[in-house]
Amino acid sequence: MSVNGRVRALLFIFALALAGTAQAQSRHLAPGFTALPKGATVAIMPTDIELFSISAGGVLEPRGDWTEAAARNFRAALLEKHRALGLGTREISEQEAEAFAELGALHRAVARAIGMHHFSSIVFRLPTKEKRLDWSLGPGVQAIKRATGADYALFSWVRDSYVSDERKAVMVAAAFLGMGFGGGMQVAYASLVDLESGRIVWFGDLFRARGDLREEDRARETLDTLLEEFPAPH
Repeated sequence: MSVNGRVRALLFIFALALAGTAQAQSRHLAPGFTALPKGATVAIMPTDIELFSISAGGVLEPRGDWTEAAARNFRAALLEKHRALGLGTREISEQEAEAFAELGALHRAVARAIGMHHFSSIVFRLPTKEKRLDWSLGPGVQAIKRATGADYALFSWVRDSYVSDERKAVMVAAAFLGMGFGGGMQVAYASLVDLESGRIVWFGDLFRARGDLREEDRARETLDTLLEEFPAPH
């Protein structure tokens, strides 16, 4: 092969590699969407968040005090992140969000479906989606647009659990017996929704066995990880 032929071959391989990278990145973006338009305003919806303690028997027990602290830390981290990205935002208070409770419940269901069918193993993928992020909350989200004047809305859903001291003791005992008992898990989803069409144009997911939303700095790290590929304006 001539020198020019080798160069063309290398350029072709490089182009394929770039295409593969772009395809891998696009799984978080709806087809045709690349970034928020400059000047767009994003309504920040209150995070649907709850924290649990895992009892000795492995039962999830809601902890209101932990949830309250986590909600405060996550909200602060979310606003700080959006300021750093230079986004125009409109924070929606808990009282305002009551008018959109049904949309919050819809997002909860749709986000779980996306987590299962778009980001989990190939077994759960939907053939009709063809690996595309093709989901919507429907035209009902226009109510948020009318109430706030925002162009997009950011919904987020977070669940976190932590082992109790009793559970830790059980895990240690089980380890001596060669048995494995699971600990806490941190699961989070975030959706950027076009308030005109209802289409989810970006989706972030997080699933891991570490993190602690009860602490400000670690809540910030969780938020940064969840929004790692957020499509901020260029």
